[in-house]
Amino acid sequence: MPVFEYKALDQRGRQVAGLREADSPKGLRAALRRDGVFLTEVLGQKEAAAAQKRDVSVKRFVGGRISVEDVSITTRQLAVLVGAGIPLVEALTALVDQVDHERMKRVVSEVKQRVNEGASLADAMAAHPKAFGTLYVNMIRAGESSGALDVVLVRLADFTESQARLRSRVMGALTYPMLMLILSGVVLGILFTVVIPKIIRIFEETKITLPWTTKALIGFTTLVQGYWWAAILAAALGAWLFVRWRATPAGRAVYDQRLLRLPIFGSLIRQIALARFSRTLATLLKSGVPLLTSMEIVKNIVGNVRLATVIDEARTSIQEGESIAAPLKRSGEFPPLVYHMVAIGEKSGQLEEMLNNVANAYEAQVETKVGALTSLLEPLMIVFMGVVVAFMVFSILMPILQINTLAGG
Repeated sequence: MPVFEYKALDQRGRQVAGLREADSPKGLRAALRRDGVFLTEVLGQKEAAAAQKRDVSVKRFVGGRISVEDVSITTRQLAVLVGAGIPLVEALTALVDQVDHERMKRVVSEVKQRVNEGASLADAMAAHPKAFGTLYVNMIRAGESSGALDVVLVRLADFTESQARLRSRVMGALTYPMLMLILSGVVLGILFTVVIPKIIRIFEETKITLPWTTKALIGFTTLVQGYWWAAILAAALGAWLFVRWRATPAGRAVYDQRLLRLPIFGSLIRQIALARFSRTLATLLKSGVPLLTSMEIVKNIVGNVRLATVIDEARTSIQEGESIAAPLKRSGEFPPLVYHMVAIGEKSGQLEEMLNNVANAYEAQVETKVGALTSLLEPLMIVFMGVVVAFMVFSILMPILQINTLAGG
């Protein structure tokens, strides 16, 4: 079906523009009129295709990608509108005006168009997997089938906001150390490529016997000056080979398993994954998504192949009539807190509440551990830079003192 770019006026007299599929300009006018929009100008099919291509290209760089924060804000706004009793199409129309993010605005506009044409909200959102994942779509589908879409949207808003907060805390805590590391690398690069070579030339002209520290510094500086391109090339090649290897199923499985075994950081990665597992499963179950479907969704979003394999094995055991807690315990990958709380929840009929308690506990542990690691990284980086600078100063000052002694004698 042709795609037309159009300009129109909404019911408030404001000018709007967009792209829409229609069999003809007349059909486009009729479709827009059903939405309460009055067509003022339309482009032909060929022009619209070019405009769409150009628009997508521009929005890719200007509009930016859709983040978790964008989805959570949009979900909360839609939850408020639907909860107020506004019909879904009208709520989506109002949401288009409220969304500030350009790409998200286009996605919501297309979702509204599909819903207005008779599609369910879940099916309309499923057409945009980069904005609305499998978890999101399945919860919306469950809310529509149960007649509790407003409740599910509130839970989705709470869930996406908690995920955005956790991500923001982790990224915010790691930003300063990463910035310090980059700045330190830049400073050291300038010293080794610009400053130290000039000082070395002075030592070479004096023909004095240099201490081993100065010889080591000269050797490293010569290596950096002469073979910096080889180091960059080797690093790029190594990174490319590593990414290719990790992209294979066997490589990803080995990498994820070893990641969980890392000292200090392994436990942090595990806790983040377990918090995501618990929160997501609780949200899905509370929204009316069947257990087996929920386990399949959680398996795909947990973010670690080893843990995903355990969840898949647990799903198979559940199909055979076993409890959830037993296969989690057998795997050895889930701590006692998880499978004990799951077992209690299964027996008491409060599985969702127990999973939320597990998620709260691990999110609190993640926040504490990230804060502690950040506090520890800062002095360690300062000490490291101090040792490097002290070594460089010592290596440079010793020959200078020798030169002064010889000159004074």
